[in-house]
Amino acid sequence: MTIPNLITILRLLLVPAVVLAMLDGRWDWAFAGFLVAGISDGVDGFIARQFNQRTRLGAYLDPMADKLLLVSVFVVLGIIGQLPSWLVVAVVSRDALIICAVLLSTVMGHPVEMKPLMVSKANTAVLIVLAAEVLAELTFGLDLGWVRSGLVLLSALLTVASAAAYLVGWLRHMSGYGEGTPPSS
Repeated sequence: MTIPNLITILRLLLVPAVVLAMLDGRWDWAFAGFLVAGISDGVDGFIARQFNQRTRLGAYLDPMADKLLLVSVFVVLGIIGQLPSWLVVAVVSRDALIICAVLLSTVMGHPVEMKPLMVSKANTAVLIVLAAEVLAELTFGLDLGWVRSGLVLLSALLTVASAAAYLVGWLRHMSGYGEGTPPSS
């Protein structure tokens, strides 16, 4: 168990606190928790790279913590009407699609190695900025409507582009694999 992995686990444990703060309308706590989670993500990555503490566990835990936080925040913001439902559905569906594809290829004995694509990294960055912007608006009583609208549009475009890129890569990986008789149940 490395320091970066411990930081990532703490970030995972922070997710319910952020969600609870949001549901209680404690935007200051939610925003602070979201910022701490974001900073800890950078810190654990820095430590892992700088001090050669990269682990296989960390390679799985880190993106899990990121996705759990983002999806949770997006779902709550969608439920309370701060983000459009269609965007929340697109973001959650993209992640669910990726998870299902990885699980399916693994179950079929043809596991796919998931490497983050540039479009996916850009997508995640914009989603983080959008979530932080909305939480900041709610915390500080701001109205940055045009900024939020632009981030919503950019998030939607990048989410669709990222989902398409992963789908194409997965289909190429799986093409021709698994033809023949399916296993009986």
